[in-house]
Amino acid sequence: MANAMLLPVLISFLVLPFSAMALTQDFCVADLSCSDTPAGYPCKTGVGAGDFYYHGLAAAGNTSNLIKAAVTPAFVGQFPGVNGLGISAARLDIAVGGVVPMHTHPAASELLFVTEGTILAGFISSSSNTVYTKTLYKGDIMVFPQGLLHYQYNGGSSAAVALVAFSGPNPGLQITDYALFANNLPSAVVEKVTFLDDAQVKKLKSVLGGSG
Repeated sequence: MANAMLLPVLISFLVLPFSAMALTQDFCVADLSCSDTPAGYPCKTGVGAGDFYYHGLAAAGNTSNLIKAAVTPAFVGQFPGVNGLGISAARLDIAVGGVVPMHTHPAASELLFVTEGTILAGFISSSSNTVYTKTLYKGDIMVFPQGLLHYQYNGGSSAAVALVAFSGPNPGLQITDYALFANNLPSAVVEKVTFLDDAQVKKLKSVLGGSG
């Protein structure tokens, strides 16, 4: 019993020195020449002011595509200064009639701030499949919890723009439609797991570039 009670104390003494070292390091700008790891990129040497600055969100994204929307990221791969800080950003442009299909960010929560236009957005809880939707106007914000399926689409008559903040330097992205229909998963399998018929599956695979 005494040994069992001492174990958490011993673990605390082992962990605290590493926590203290982490707190004394102001930042760790990513060395993008190295591989990413679960703990982030290694720190690069020769850091300058430019590592903490990014102009990439100033220009509108190209919405001339199937979904009429564009996401311009400022993740660690584009903005090395966010490495290890637990944050990143993006710009979202949605043309009239555009949509960001149902998707998830497995590694971060999302905070969306509308700067222009009208965006209809929502997410689905994992426990009860409850849908939470809202129409967002200029100046509105909405949060999308980490890992939950969510979507956005333009609900107005003009282009919509939003700035997005994430609670991680590399939030990840999986779009449900592309996961199902833009790969080589056999149509017969897709039909079984989605309850769609063969013609529907093959049509979606054709539109999204899948095979099988």
